[in-house]
Amino acid sequence: MTLHVQAATQRLLHTVDRLPDSAWSGPSHCTGWSRAHVIAHLALNAEALAGVLRGFRDGVPTTMYRSDEARDQDIDDLVAVAGTSPAAVRERLRTAVAAFADVVAVADGLPKDATFERTPGGRVVPGRAVPFLRLREVEIHHADLDAGYTASDWPPDNAMSFLSNDARQYRGPGFHAVATDEPARWTFGETDATSPTVSGPLGALAWWATGRDPGSVLSSTNGTLPTMEGR
Repeated sequence: MTLHVQAATQRLLHTVDRLPDSAWSGPSHCTGWSRAHVIAHLALNAEALAGVLRGFRDGVPTTMYRSDEARDQDIDDLVAVAGTSPAAVRERLRTAVAAFADVVAVADGLPKDATFERTPGGRVVPGRAVPFLRLREVEIHHADLDAGYTASDWPPDNAMSFLSNDARQYRGPGFHAVATDEPARWTFGETDATSPTVSGPLGALAWWATGRDPGSVLSSTNGTLPTMEGR
């Protein structure tokens, strides 16, 4: 998983380095967020997860964020920096991903029952899941930038792991998902003989399963795509 994160991070940095300063204020695929918001979030998320892993290493339990409000304010503050100096935020991102890379191996040595809180008293997350969490953040938000990299560019292994994760977490009406370009299928929720099957390219399926718009490339045997929760 660490190698997948490293490769995805290099692809992200390649895009951000080549993103014109004038494009940072443009819209992303995240409702209400500009590209600068997405890049700021990616930098701060790397810092937060690195902090969690340092906490495990040093025996000092650490949450990802002080609160949801503090997280949102930190993003807005960094977006303000991007408004005058995108270069400063590019460097913040590079520093953050380097800090994460320095400690990501800590996750592999954690016991299965090691957990951390996203915010104090908030959602509890397995420590070993940190590399996968970062991989999702990098790949999905890289595509959210709407800067030339899309879900169809995700390596098949990454897209399949995202779909498997989303299938486990799904709690809506049951359906099957079948990739038309890979020998892979998933079951979402409780299904029976009447449950529909959604089919299409692997990347589009994985993108849609995050709650994003897949366009017109997916089809359902009952004519309607199930509504997916945004992630």
